[in-house]
Amino acid sequence: MAEQSIRGHRKVRKGVVVSKSGEKTVVVQGERRERHPIYGKVVRRFKKYHVHDEANTAQVGDEVTIMETRPLSATKRWRIVPAEEK
Repeated sequence: MAEQSIRGHRKVRKGVVVSKSGEKTVVVQGERRERHPIYGKVVRRFKKYHVHDEANTAQVGDEVTIMETRPLSATKRWRIVPAEEK
């Protein structure tokens, strides 16, 4: 029986495009909410991801889904998930 390689689980995030930083690259800001350990208030934490946009279609303000991928440059490790793939 031939061995079949199974692709590992890839992280998927949603975020808003905050910058178009060059050809085929956008910066996406993701948000997560967590409860403060002492005060109990829900705190919003943000992180920015450099994302590969092959079609170069994302505009600032768009909400996009991104998926983890192999390193594409020094900072890019994510790519935009096309709408039909959702």
